[in-house]
Amino acid sequence: MLARNTAVSCIAFAFDLVLLWALVRWAGMAKLPAAAMGFVAANTLHYVLGRSWIFRGTERGVAAGYLFFLVNSGIGMVVTMTLYAAFLRFTSLDYMMARVIVSVFAGLAVFLLNAMLNFRRL
Repeated sequence: MLARNTAVSCIAFAFDLVLLWALVRWAGMAKLPAAAMGFVAANTLHYVLGRSWIFRGTERGVAAGYLFFLVNSGIGMVVTMTLYAAFLRFTSLDYMMARVIVSVFAGLAVFLLNAMLNFRRL
């Protein structure tokens, strides 16, 4: 499951980064709101792919599973936005590099929450 989650996470995260870049670069959006929008969009994609491939056979309904996924993602979003804001404020890292570094911590936390609480596969 972790290998499949890693593959799906990479796809969703690539989508997240492209959206973040486009919102900041082309739409002129501030970095934190753009990161939040990218996070929500990418996590929705992650749920769709995750439900059908990573956590196949889950007995939880689609709507209830998505709600749980969003709650777990909300925890991940708090971790992501807090660390991302700190990286932007206290380091000279490029905003995209900061987002990549932060994703490692938040992504693992969300995987564990979903595997244990939502899809009950661990």
